[in-house]
Amino acid sequence: MLQLNRIHHVAIICADYQKSKQFYTGVLGLKVVQEVFRAERNSYKLDLEVGGAYQIELFSFPHPPARPSGPEAVGLRHLAFEVDSVEEAITYLTEKGIAAEPIRVDELTGKRFTFFQDPDGLPLEFYER
Repeated sequence: MLQLNRIHHVAIICADYQKSKQFYTGVLGLKVVQEVFRAERNSYKLDLEVGGAYQIELFSFPHPPARPSGPEAVGLRHLAFEVDSVEEAITYLTEKGIAAEPIRVDELTGKRFTFFQDPDGLPLEFYER
């Protein structure tokens, strides 16, 4: 039987590399592990550390096709980050000019969460510990 150990990374393709790099590093505070420009693809690959355990790979490609997005769209639903306080996280986003949805409560766990979007409209979630 196959045993999966953990999620190794999440790959995100962005439309505006500098804008997305600033969002994920400057706004969300993810640590840059490595940044590589791949000339043959005219593409950047930015490896980001999340809480010392997981990585996000941020890719840029010339003219990537648009993808329908939203937490209820078919496909990968959203990317969630655990936070200590959803209210504090929303306040922080608001100060950065980023809108978040009203706080919801997970009916199964009783935990609070909210959705917001990255610069390309990818649905992101803050989920309270």
